[in-house]
Amino acid sequence: MAVQFELTKRYIEELKDLIQAGEEKKVLQLIGDLHAADIAEIYDEINIGEAKFLFLLLDGEMAADVLAELDEDDREKFLKVLPSDVIARQFIEKMDSDDAADVIADLSEKRKKEVLLHIDDVDQAGEIVELLAYDEDTAGGLMAKELIKVNENWTILTCLKEMSKQAAGVDEVYYVYVVNDNDILKGTVSLKRMLLSQNRSKIKDISNTDVISVKTDTPSEEVANIMKKYDLVALPVINSIGRLLGRITIDDVVDVIKEEAEKDYQMASGISEDVESTDNVWLLTRARIPWLLIGLLGGVLVAKVIGLYEIDLGMYPEMAFFIPLIAAMGGNVGVQSSAIIVQGLANNTLGIESTFTKLMKELTVAGINGITLAGLIFLYNVLATDSFALTLTVSIALFSVIIFASFFGTFIPLLLNRIKVDPALATGPFITTLNDIMGLFIYLMIGRILYGVF
Repeated sequence: MAVQFELTKRYIEELKDLIQAGEEKKVLQLIGDLHAADIAEIYDEINIGEAKFLFLLLDGEMAADVLAELDEDDREKFLKVLPSDVIARQFIEKMDSDDAADVIADLSEKRKKEVLLHIDDVDQAGEIVELLAYDEDTAGGLMAKELIKVNENWTILTCLKEMSKQAAGVDEVYYVYVVNDNDILKGTVSLKRMLLSQNRSKIKDISNTDVISVKTDTPSEEVANIMKKYDLVALPVINSIGRLLGRITIDDVVDVIKEEAEKDYQMASGISEDVESTDNVWLLTRARIPWLLIGLLGGVLVAKVIGLYEIDLGMYPEMAFFIPLIAAMGGNVGVQSSAIIVQGLANNTLGIESTFTKLMKELTVAGINGITLAGLIFLYNVLATDSFALTLTVSIALFSVIIFASFFGTFIPLLLNRIKVDPALATGPFITTLNDIMGLFIYLMIGRILYGVF
């Protein structure tokens, strides 16, 4: 039974000492039982010279697997110190076509050409060039060319012979795809049905024609949703006329889901770029400062709103005590509503309801929450204060702010999605800042009206 690897400071120090001493055999013993993902994790803790030493000790397939597991930034740094022929023959030629394309895509245009020219297998080089032509955020950019396909007119016996030849280049066989003479995807066939059928039976007589596929320009998020919805471990990719070009496997989709989740989380947190904690100070600062500037501008506008009602606050200073409560509740409600909508858009689970129906549902929820919370704060102020005007002002303002914040938090993500802008922009600092401004304005305006009456 394999034991999960735990990276420790002591382990890294021992590994570095062995590399420094040039102890190749001992280094190999130390990393010999590790998975490619574990070795990739080590590369975050060692310098580029040590990484190069370690890489050149690995056999071809393991080195290729480790390279595929590295983060893009680490991989880019490492590839810069390797000759193009080493990249081609020691790594690229051992990789699946999709991983190979991802690696080469990180190189400069000059290095791309050099590496491709050093690949001995012309067919493999051609497949990689084809994959590089697709947008990385589409099915074409995700797919691998390695798969097993059989002709619908072949007999079982012919298929078994041909499949044994094709299987050598495929790591995992999830489906056997059925095509016609023009490579048009017609369906799939299970190994079990093939084994239980007569050797002279035609594949088209036992194949399943109900096959789900995507085209090369299908967005990666849609690919992920399709595979999730239908519980698929692999998905065939076709061109505009239905010709089978490749397949997308579940591990590639997991990467897409992870990347999208990280991007949305960072965007909701007010981080404008895809960054890691290990990035340099300048990159981390550049990713954070835009939304902080928006927050700063929001703070200035809040100050302006308060300035408009300076006289009112001077006359009724008790209103100032509830400014943090109104601002906080507006921001929280807005973030909750936008988070629900953004999650639904990302998971494609909003269904066929119209925008109006979605708004009404959120406003109904906001109404119930608003009445509950406004009622509680009303009871508190009745017991804790002597000002009936303040009691009414805070309660009515809180209810109004909750309704507005819910409407805004629902409508803005739907609007952004309609105009093809990432709706995750509507969560976090953007919603919070705008709701702070509008919530405060509503509160002070209601206060001016009610204090003038009571």
